[in-house]
Amino acid sequence: MNRIRLKPSGLSFQVADDTDLLLAAAESGIQVPAACRNGVCEICEARLVSGQALNTRNQKLITVGERLMMCRTLALTDLKLEIPAVMASGNHQPRQYLAKVVDVRSISHDVYRVELQLPKRREVAFHAGQYLSVNLPGAEPCYFSIASSPSAANIELHIQASPDWVSAQKVIDALTSGQDVTVELPHGKACLAAAPDKPVLMVAAGTGFAQMKSLCEFLQETRFQHPVKLYWGVRKHEDMYLRSLAQQWHDDWSPFSFFPVVGDDEDNDWGGHHDQLVGAVLASGADWQNVEVHASGSPAMVYTLMDALMAEGLPKQAFFSDVLEYAPRD
Repeated sequence: MNRIRLKPSGLSFQVADDTDLLLAAAESGIQVPAACRNGVCEICEARLVSGQALNTRNQKLITVGERLMMCRTLALTDLKLEIPAVMASGNHQPRQYLAKVVDVRSISHDVYRVELQLPKRREVAFHAGQYLSVNLPGAEPCYFSIASSPSAANIELHIQASPDWVSAQKVIDALTSGQDVTVELPHGKACLAAAPDKPVLMVAAGTGFAQMKSLCEFLQETRFQHPVKLYWGVRKHEDMYLRSLAQQWHDDWSPFSFFPVVGDDEDNDWGGHHDQLVGAVLASGADWQNVEVHASGSPAMVYTLMDALMAEGLPKQAFFSDVLEYAPRD
């Protein structure tokens, strides 16, 4: 196996001697622009910065400074490649799109599953774990995690809406009208541009599961073999709106383990379920020096969890949550 390092993104992946660079990058979850299936050539272009590589089309060595097509290149040594089209986590610039509403359906007493179709989907890039905004005329943008993998044909959202959630309810009302809607994406830096080289622990509260679903589907599409643990905390059993899906992953995906945490309490002002969720995570027995943690939920839950895990030895740079960006502590 050889190690391939990409600049300027800083991403890297491993490749076997008999596997082309494009396939190996895809198996690691790295999005390299390519359109081979459309008969278009020279899109997966990179420049060799260091190392030795072989062009499989003419069986000639590629020299440093030359450009190469990743789909027809084998690595003979560790390589460093320059490929500006590959973005690091959170570096895609947000753009607005007019999305077609494909489906809106209730999947629990207060959560809706929304499916959106974007024009020229192959040209819309985002990383697993990012989020978008729904921009209704005359209203402030509403932000929702993308619940689908970056490779999915359509965009999936999980929107919690009720008469008490006025902005979210307005979004659901607008989407169910069947009209197209303006969205802006991608947003967020707590995401995966490539499969990590260590175990992953995910912690979700309520509809924070949407972000974890995107991460899980992304990792399932790669050759990821490290343990993946998901702790999903809710107040009541009926709030765990896709428990059967998480259980299916637990049963069918060997690296994955699912740990539901139910507060079983009706009081919306009670914060004890946060401590219950954090307590379950602390009891996991993880090697906190060798794990990557992704958390999605309220700022109270996320900061309680982060403080507890850092006290146990988790490095700060191994903790990822959008809360750290949109609700930073003073």
